[in-house]
Amino acid sequence: MSKDNKSGGPSSDEKSAKDTHYANLRRAHRDNKRERGEIPTPGFQKRKRGGDDWKPPALAPDQVHLYGLHTVRAALENKERKKIKLSVTPNALARLEIDVEKLGIPYEMVSPQDLDKVLGPDAIHQGVMLETRPLPVRRLEALKDSPLILVLDQVTDPHNVGAIMRSAVAFNAGALITTQRHSPTESGVLAKSASGALELIPYIQITNLADALGELHKLGFVTIGLDSEGPAPLEGTFSGDKVALVLGAEGKGLRQKTRETVNALARLDMPGEIKSLNVSNAAAIALYAARIHLKG
Repeated sequence: MSKDNKSGGPSSDEKSAKDTHYANLRRAHRDNKRERGEIPTPGFQKRKRGGDDWKPPALAPDQVHLYGLHTVRAALENKERKKIKLSVTPNALARLEIDVEKLGIPYEMVSPQDLDKVLGPDAIHQGVMLETRPLPVRRLEALKDSPLILVLDQVTDPHNVGAIMRSAVAFNAGALITTQRHSPTESGVLAKSASGALELIPYIQITNLADALGELHKLGFVTIGLDSEGPAPLEGTFSGDKVALVLGAEGKGLRQKTRETVNALARLDMPGEIKSLNVSNAAAIALYAARIHLKG
């Protein structure tokens, strides 16, 4: 027995290994809760590491950088996703639980600082980045067999759109439709906010929302616009067996042309002092109500 451990208890090296093991378990548990949206992601201020002069690298139109454990894992499992290169830290690779030799794409082992240089100091990349091509373009005709879809009228914040996408997948919506202008394109921020949902639901961007709503009507959808001043509660507005929920941007809400084009306007009745919700929260509630109607 060494002089440093006369009591017969665990050595300092054994204590260190045990502490590291439990620290890794706690971190993995915390990351899983963040991925499920149960706890917030740490704020930018907590990770800022001299990034005031950081500038994002110029990406080609057909180049997308995805990051985050759950996001990258979902992208790797998506057969429709064209993967180019995986950059990963040894620790993140262990947590991804994949065999990189069987991926069939180039990969490199990197440090967290290497990824910070590419993604910026505020990106919660969790030690992994996947370079990919954008997902294939989807058309409205693909929605014929889907009874529930979500339409966004110029919701610009990729964090909100990602959260909405996650709710849409949770309630088994067939697609998320947005406008090409004043809406986020496929990006790492959108994908990270969606936490894997980008790989699981068609993200359709159209040029003219009014025309797209007209096409949805031809496909048999009843379009319902969410409006805080809507004439009737949402739950009493549903009809038919195919529903398209339409939500506008925070602040300005639905545009006038959109309000004139949807089949009906409805409101979410809220008995409390606050009469408006974040658009992602409103989308989740509306999706739940739509599912109740479609099951009835």
